[in-house]
Amino acid sequence: MNKLLVAGLVFSLGAGLGGCATDPYTGEEEVSKTATGAGIGALAGAVIGAATASKNDRDKAILTGAAAGAAVGGGAGYYMDQQESKLRKELAGTGVQVKREGNDLRLIMPGNITFATGAYNIREDFLPVLSSVGKVLKEFSKTRIMVSGHTDSVGSESSNQKLSELRAASVRDYLLEKNISASRVKAAGYGESSPIASNDSAEGRQANRRVELKLEPTE
Repeated sequence: MNKLLVAGLVFSLGAGLGGCATDPYTGEEEVSKTATGAGIGALAGAVIGAATASKNDRDKAILTGAAAGAAVGGGAGYYMDQQESKLRKELAGTGVQVKREGNDLRLIMPGNITFATGAYNIREDFLPVLSSVGKVLKEFSKTRIMVSGHTDSVGSESSNQKLSELRAASVRDYLLEKNISASRVKAAGYGESSPIASNDSAEGRQANRRVELKLEPTE
């Protein structure tokens, strides 16, 4: 009985908070991030309710826990849905990738559009793009921002590490200039240690030279 109760509640809460939607970028129908978050929250809340209640009150505790979990999960999902939508509109055609991972967002900024070779000063023609990012981040203040710098494997490991740190710091400092609260932003360099493609080809090395922004909801 409890399993059926949880399954039905997760389904109904997820449908009520978003259901299926058509992705405007791929044209494919998918379950909305809000609905997914609500379902995950409902399941977690139901499990906690079942584990902490007495046998006689277990069904009631499952319902209460699932409803509370869905509200939390769906709320964060909806907030990040809205932020993702605005970022995609602002960054369309700029070369910056927007990727969704659960309730987190990743902005991948290729090195060829952000910095000159071997330099850590942001390219002048990229500043308007970064300003657009800053505008959205200022509006959606309930997110943490992790700026990470990455390089390819050409050159010494120590020089790549230093360059990645300086590039990440440059992006962080620019966001702070756009009145993003310093308490929200952290920066770190990872050198050549986190490739996303093979360093054996020019295309792979170009993909690895990048700065990423990871956005996480704070609530």
